[in-house]
Amino acid sequence: MKIVFFEVASWEKDLLIKNFPEAYLVEDKLNLENVAKYQDAEIISSFVYSQLAKDILEKMPNLKFIATRSTGFDHIDISYCRQRNIKVSNVPEYGSRTVAEHTFALILTLTKKIYQSINQAKNFDFNHENIRGIDLFGKTIGIVGLGKIGFEVLKIAQGFGMRILVFNRSQKQELKEKYNFDYVDLKTLVSQSDIVSLHLPYNKETHHLINKNNIFDFKKGSYLINTARGPVVETEAIILGLEKGIFDGVGLDVLEEEKELAEETEILTKIYKKDVDLKTIVLNHVLVNHPKVIITPHNAFNTKEALERITKTTIENIKAFLNDSSINLV
Repeated sequence: MKIVFFEVASWEKDLLIKNFPEAYLVEDKLNLENVAKYQDAEIISSFVYSQLAKDILEKMPNLKFIATRSTGFDHIDISYCRQRNIKVSNVPEYGSRTVAEHTFALILTLTKKIYQSINQAKNFDFNHENIRGIDLFGKTIGIVGLGKIGFEVLKIAQGFGMRILVFNRSQKQELKEKYNFDYVDLKTLVSQSDIVSLHLPYNKETHHLINKNNIFDFKKGSYLINTARGPVVETEAIILGLEKGIFDGVGLDVLEEEKELAEETEILTKIYKKDVDLKTIVLNHVLVNHPKVIITPHNAFNTKEALERITKTTIENIKAFLNDSSINLV
């Protein structure tokens, strides 16, 4: 079968060529201007910038399978695909543990004063008074959002011997009993937690979930970690929390000013880099030079293993289809 991969990035090429040496690898996205070149394709794989709508797909009469290299599939006309009996597979999960590990990297950097310690050592300053940290053992972590990432954070927190509170839209008692944590409301969580970590999607309901009003509910001297989406937290609330001594540290992998993303890996694409200047965002951000704030440039997802999982899952999806045993269908 003729296989065409669109929006191919450098980190994908070797694995794709190794598994499908006869496939066509295209850096451009699929669109109305170039679809005629690939009208005889039977299997296509793209990322989120190829808008696989009816007007494009109907120009590919031989198309039988789409393997999107993303978790989301809003860029695909699923209804039309079903009418045409075109099967569609996605990448259900690739970075939950990755983001959870980054979350704890931020937590440890803040609570162990790693950043300050490194700077002091570089300046041959070995005064320990200003770099005294805290133990995580016995501390309370509040996890806001118990999806796949939040659940991985919970498991890591258990390894540190932490007390765990969870605020989540739904509650599963069997999960609570098995993993020994407590479901609480948001106000209780922030008031009792030494560390509050956010792991929920951005939507109308979660916009400024942490804001100038409820910032005063936080435990004094606590830490706030956001590896979810920037607008979940009102930037002014963070500044207020720092000014009032509510926060002893803030770790951010996302900023409120960032362009909204459908997929984390959009950041690695040429199209995203053309539209968004991350350097300017960080430079203009009022928190970037605050001594109690650590900002990473939306990098929690970005590990070799996570990116390999995207490519490997896509390869598995295509091979399964070719063997008449499709997996990860949407």
